[in-house]
Amino acid sequence: MNHGPTVLVSAQHAGAQNAMAAAWACVLDYGQSTKVTVVLDKSTFTRGLVEASGYFALQLPTMAMAKLTHALGSESAHDVPNKLEKLGAKTFAAPGFELPLVEGCVAWLACRLMPEPHNQQTYDLFIGEVLGAWADERVFRDGRWNFEDGPRDLRTIHHVAGGHFFVTGEVVAG
Repeated sequence: MNHGPTVLVSAQHAGAQNAMAAAWACVLDYGQSTKVTVVLDKSTFTRGLVEASGYFALQLPTMAMAKLTHALGSESAHDVPNKLEKLGAKTFAAPGFELPLVEGCVAWLACRLMPEPHNQQTYDLFIGEVLGAWADERVFRDGRWNFEDGPRDLRTIHHVAGGHFFVTGEVVAG
């Protein structure tokens, strides 16, 4: 996630599951256990699932998923029952976890919520410990992203505003 893409956040609890788009997510720490942060507004349905279950997944959508990503970020499960089904978002179970992962992404992180009530209430900032990670080897291998060698529609997207995204571009060696 260090290249700053838009993420999809998913969670489930008591038979309900949801996914939403988030533009504010990043790696916090690569120490003994990798930690990530994500901002989840108080009004989102997904936030309630994260707080109730104590788990969430972050996943990296692709250029081919831009329209779905925008819809997942624009529609609320509070207003649209069966949001995932109605928007055509297909999920599968995270191996070894009770978490829905969104099909078509190029990376998925299963996270355990590290409760920080002050940060969550004041800043809507959630911290997660990464417990499992998977990536599409067509664009991630040898410990790095290789978008230049993979299909263009598998490049990750970066939200700008108003449903517009940038796509991860060419490699520049330093």
